[in-house]
Amino acid sequence: MRILVIEDDVSGAETLRRTLIAEGWMVDVAHDGEVGLLQALHEDYQAIVCDIMMPKLNGYEVVRELRAARVWTPVVMLTAKDGDYDQIDAFDLGADDYLTKPFSVDVLVARLRAVIRRGAPQRPVVLSVGSLTLDPASHVVARGGTEIATTPREFAVLEFLMRNKGVVKSKAEILQAVWDINFDGDENVVEVYIGYLRKRIDRPFGCASIETVRGIGYRLVDSG
Repeated sequence: MRILVIEDDVSGAETLRRTLIAEGWMVDVAHDGEVGLLQALHEDYQAIVCDIMMPKLNGYEVVRELRAARVWTPVVMLTAKDGDYDQIDAFDLGADDYLTKPFSVDVLVARLRAVIRRGAPQRPVVLSVGSLTLDPASHVVARGGTEIATTPREFAVLEFLMRNKGVVKSKAEILQAVWDINFDGDENVVEVYIGYLRKRIDRPFGCASIETVRGIGYRLVDSG
């Protein structure tokens, strides 16, 4: 098992290297994002541990460039930040997991084992289903190159369906993924937003990409 650690804190990187070697893994270390990106692009790793705040290229830029180059190696990001938006940024750009400093090395090892078990599925930066595209980082939706305005909630529902394209998702699953965990309103609000999305992404283009599966839920398919 071969791991790449990209961390500009030399002492911290050495601690990680020794910890991971003790787990029986081979470990390479890079101390800035530029060098780390080159290693990640040209060497074969089972996982990458990447700090966010680094010189030359930050962790966000490293992950963005990796995914743009269609390198799907699992990435666990490390940062001293702890805001929700930092986590969202990391996941939107294609990271697999996220730990806030200080963290337990045992937790890091467990997270690495988990992402390695999941393998390296494709996680393109821009999601696409037929001519419909969605860029999570820039929050842009387009059909055949024509940009489509969406509200934040519409965008979130569409992103969830696109990440699960071809899979039927129930109203309850959509609510759980998109609405606040404390939401206790009528689940038919999902139906309302599906209607909004159809008016934006389908009808003006003569498409029917959001299918209703009676008694179960909705799925997004390629309709042109």
